[in-house]
Amino acid sequence: MQPPQAPKHPYQHRLHNDVRNDDYYWLRDKENPEVIAHLEAENAYFDSVMAPLRPFEDTLFDEMRHRLPDSEETPAAQSGPFFYYRRIEPDTEYPRYFRRRAQNRSELASQPEELLLDVNALAKEGQFTHVSTVLISPNHRYLAYLENHDGTDRYTIHIKDLSSGNLIDEPIRNVFIGDSLAWDSRSQHLFYLTVDASQRPSSLHRHRLGTSAHEDVTLYREEDITFSLSLSTSLSGRYLFLSADTNTQSEVRYLPANDPEANWQVFQPRRAGIRYHLEHWRNFLINVTNEGAENFTVKAVSADHPDPAKQDDLIPYDSGRYLEDVLPFHDALILVGREGGLTQIWRYDGGLLERLQWQSPLYTVTPGPNFDYHAPEVLIRFQSLTIPKHDYAVHLRTGEKSLVLEEPVRNFDASQYMEKQIWARAEDGTAIPVSLAATKETWNAGRPAPLILYGYGSYGAPSNPTFDATRLPLLDRGAIYAIAHVRGGSEMGYNWYLDGKFLKKRNTFTDFIAVAQHLIDQDYTTPKMLAARGRSAGGLLMGAILNLHPELFQVVVAGVPFVDVVTTMLDASLPLTSLEWDEWGNPADPVYYEYMKSYSPYDNVSSKPYPHIMVYTGLNDPRVGYFEPAKWVARLRELKTDSHQLILKTHMGAGHGGSSGRFAHLKELAEEYAFILDKLGISH
Repeated sequence: MQPPQAPKHPYQHRLHNDVRNDDYYWLRDKENPEVIAHLEAENAYFDSVMAPLRPFEDTLFDEMRHRLPDSEETPAAQSGPFFYYRRIEPDTEYPRYFRRRAQNRSELASQPEELLLDVNALAKEGQFTHVSTVLISPNHRYLAYLENHDGTDRYTIHIKDLSSGNLIDEPIRNVFIGDSLAWDSRSQHLFYLTVDASQRPSSLHRHRLGTSAHEDVTLYREEDITFSLSLSTSLSGRYLFLSADTNTQSEVRYLPANDPEANWQVFQPRRAGIRYHLEHWRNFLINVTNEGAENFTVKAVSADHPDPAKQDDLIPYDSGRYLEDVLPFHDALILVGREGGLTQIWRYDGGLLERLQWQSPLYTVTPGPNFDYHAPEVLIRFQSLTIPKHDYAVHLRTGEKSLVLEEPVRNFDASQYMEKQIWARAEDGTAIPVSLAATKETWNAGRPAPLILYGYGSYGAPSNPTFDATRLPLLDRGAIYAIAHVRGGSEMGYNWYLDGKFLKKRNTFTDFIAVAQHLIDQDYTTPKMLAARGRSAGGLLMGAILNLHPELFQVVVAGVPFVDVVTTMLDASLPLTSLEWDEWGNPADPVYYEYMKSYSPYDNVSSKPYPHIMVYTGLNDPRVGYFEPAKWVARLRELKTDSHQLILKTHMGAGHGGSSGRFAHLKELAEEYAFILDKLGISH
């Protein structure tokens, strides 16, 4: 079967003083039958290319599935008289939510289990299903959850009365996917955020239980299209917080949770370059802010008289410590951040700041589900590239750790694997950390070896060394798995993020190239044995490195890739575009326009050989429009001079995250890995 080529429909539009001809602009219109026909032709070609690999794909899927436990469970987290948790049970795609009534953890096993919500019951065969938020009311009687069936960011609120098991009130639609629900302390009102036409969370509403959604009160509407809203409740339950944020500034409003009809108060008005967020601890409002502290510091002000001018430093600022969040318990304050290139957690009891210690040179530690301000313990998850997830309860007064839950991995012996961190040198001399994992047999057998290099590098989101059992079939076949911790993330602090955005965005791409070249130069791998993969903004990274140095890679996989940067960033009518200007810059400014155009993958495709490429996307994706990868693939087909495989798969019923069920998602991952391994010379 021959690869499809999208027909050219000349379209000319003026961007600043540059008249651009975009022959594939027409692919943006998914109401056009010709567009759907083209995507379906690409899917048919994708299936024809993958057909010989289906047995290998099935083998990988079976191996991945057999590594996973029959049942997956989260640690039980205390909230008042209950412990809450969720579990995915054997042969099911989605979680079920439970609770047990117990005074402490030691009583849990003897108490009966109460089923709160079964997401499997909400799903229909072949339909996308996702429940993004499950929020229990303070009186533990009501459960609010957000449900979606099309893969967009528009969700629907359902409220369940746990005393009767029935849904109450009517569904509330058009609600944002996450950080968009909060109860008042009396469990009588539910606050929520709705999205505008571009799927930006922009409006705050209050719903009173027992009334129609038509009676809900709109409390605030964010008119600045570059800001998005998020909603949270302090761990103490005493305050609600409404944050309006860009990537560079914040403005937080607060409300006493016991006075739901009071006016929301602004803590500090938005100011350019100043980001902050609030929590409540003891008699203080806690402010985590970058004001005067690039890597963020912790300030405190009286909760009774929260005057920002009277804030005091709670903990002395340390520029080598990047603080991201706080978890305020009655007995201690938990700080979450990074130091030395790794995630870290500190315990502060009012005088002494103590970093928790872990017996591993390379690891990731993150807070678990923590719901109760008065709990005697904090749940913390520990893992690494070769150590499965371990959930610990850390006593807040003593720091003593006790293992609560260990991720079961079948057919796995950790002693047969190794991990390490190395450093590559960027073109400007910056040292870039790289995390590696392999079997000891692969490591000791000598190199070079097949190597799969992952990267992201945007929004300050780090690519942490975490465990993934689905990676084991790759390692067992002799592949090395590597993560390039490129700038644009936050692995080395907030400045690591700043050095990979705006007019420094090219650092993200050249860092990845430098890592790939270092791995080749040090005989870890060769260009014929090197694969690269990334998704979303990591898909942009893949598109950029393909244009810069395609000869370094044998195969590249770009998932839901943001590849038509200039055109998308000029169109504020597209979902979330205006929110992205503080990440990439606004191309309405000629300086940003020229810079973005210099790296935008779609704009820089040229007549030269490219490696094997797999691209996947979702028709309903609100974050990266399906038309970006569709246009990009069409232009690659037109201009590339090689005979390597280039395939595009469009999920016609999902969005940014792909399929929703755990096994359906696993099937897609096996498909991707089968393509990669085959091109690296591993086909069984």
